[in-house]
Amino acid sequence: MDVGVLTVPLGDQSLEDALDYLSGLGVGAVELGCGGFPGEDHVDRERHLNDEGAQAELRDLLDEYGIYASALATHNNPLHPDDERASRADGELREAIELAAQLDVDAVTCFSGLPAGGPDDEVPNWITAPWPTEHADAHEYQWEVATEYWRDLADHADDHGVDVAIEMHPNMLVYEPSGMLRLREATNERIGANFDPSHLYWQGIDVPEAIRFLGERDAIHHFHAKDTKVYGANSRLKGVLDTTSYTEEIDRSWLFRSVGYGHGEEHWKDVVSALRMVGYDGALSIEHEDSLTSSREGLEKAIEVLQRSVFETTPGEAYWAE
Repeated sequence: MDVGVLTVPLGDQSLEDALDYLSGLGVGAVELGCGGFPGEDHVDRERHLNDEGAQAELRDLLDEYGIYASALATHNNPLHPDDERASRADGELREAIELAAQLDVDAVTCFSGLPAGGPDDEVPNWITAPWPTEHADAHEYQWEVATEYWRDLADHADDHGVDVAIEMHPNMLVYEPSGMLRLREATNERIGANFDPSHLYWQGIDVPEAIRFLGERDAIHHFHAKDTKVYGANSRLKGVLDTTSYTEEIDRSWLFRSVGYGHGEEHWKDVVSALRMVGYDGALSIEHEDSLTSSREGLEKAIEVLQRSVFETTPGEAYWAE
């Protein structure tokens, strides 16, 4: 299991400078944005796709610093009711899968997307309750749209031998483990989770249990290491469905935090242990979105916690059990 970093917060410097910095901190893997919300500061998807020379340069650079790419990232909404936006997101995702195959990268991270609530609506609609009944009808419509799209996309991923790791994210159709499993069962085994606990914490989901639930079904393809802190004084008053700006920290019910600042080191050791129990041995890709500290400080503190939490060796013989 390797400590990794999603390099988006370091997008103001070259990939070489970012790798030099991260290798000095003992980071073993990077997740590289190549479209959508993560942008493409470090990997120009269109330039690298089908260009063996550009791909060789990228591989050589990673090898020089002893770091591998755990995933390519292109988070967007391929189910958007605006056809142009949906088409752009779909193209990014399909090309990212093709590029990952050419680079021998195992996974592409993304969102499930979110459709409108009906065929004539113009904006995505996140349904959170089955009543009034038109909401339940809208939710079923959304799943019909999503299933048709993702079956085709899953076949595309399978054709290229790449896993699609979907981040369970509120304001997307798939935002919790049972929805993740529903989409996987409707498609194929290439569809799984980019397991990001930060979105689960504030929903009240038990993260180690969710890891076991998906991991026992071999449905975790990648992992984001990001924490969340729920602030009781606010959440007890207005709940956790909080539309307050992320930069109005003192008034929010919860905030994304650097690893260790939402849950202590003991909890993160439980998370790592649960991942090992279900056979996950990939990267723990740190995603920095903590507005209370700088990107570098947040990354460095998260790296320190995770380096003390991960196992570096394979399990030995359980001699005491014989």
